[in-house]
Amino acid sequence: MTPELQGKVAIVTGAAAMLGSAIVRAFVQAGAQVLAVDIDVPRGEALAAGIGARCRFVACDIASDAALDALVAGALGTEGRIDFLVNNAVVYGDAGLDAARADWLAALNVNLVSGAMLVQKTTDALAAQGGAIVNMGSVGGKFGAAGRALYPAAKAAILQLTRNQAASLAPRRVRVNSVSPGWTWSDALSRMTGDDRALADRVGAPMHPLGRVGDGDDVAQVVLFLCSDAARFVTGADIPVDGGFSMLGPDQGRSARDWFESQA
Repeated sequence: MTPELQGKVAIVTGAAAMLGSAIVRAFVQAGAQVLAVDIDVPRGEALAAGIGARCRFVACDIASDAALDALVAGALGTEGRIDFLVNNAVVYGDAGLDAARADWLAALNVNLVSGAMLVQKTTDALAAQGGAIVNMGSVGGKFGAAGRALYPAAKAAILQLTRNQAASLAPRRVRVNSVSPGWTWSDALSRMTGDDRALADRVGAPMHPLGRVGDGDDVAQVVLFLCSDAARFVTGADIPVDGGFSMLGPDQGRSARDWFESQA
């Protein structure tokens, strides 16, 4: 257990998905009490049942302000405090440049606006504890990708929003940072590969110098670091947890000489 996390209370949204559940488990293993928030009731209840008393599932549609108000009031009513907020909930649907206005509004509502509203609604409780917020970014918010628009636009906005939140909340002793995973073994990659992790690692290896896609716990451990006293002087930062993905340019880290020689 991490001493400074014992007895603390964390809210994790998108908790029923593979990455969210890894974050929840990491907090619990560190000694925190976790409110696992998701709209997926069967998976959320199964997660909480499998973990035990220090994890409580809360069914919540984060796109509803009334639901967010109830979430925060319930957390304070049952736990008496909120120390950490992890904005992890996400929808992946993305028709790229063909997306209709309704598609844009729906995606941004979940991927960007709802997290911002939850920060607003938890600020007083977090400030009372000198708490921390972690927003989930992505390498998708940093680089171009053909055929996509909604998801990367939201992730790019999250990185800027994190800086603004950090600047605004620093006087209230609330630290705000983001984590940007690379390709991570998750619900999305599982669907794309037919649940074949070995395939994901083979395809992802050229883009990730460490030779594989990430695990949920790789990301979760950095989230814990940002919430811990070890990061007490870190705010407004984005931490890439991407196996080196973001240090490569379009040439995948190889020089022009390497590419021309490969064609010889």
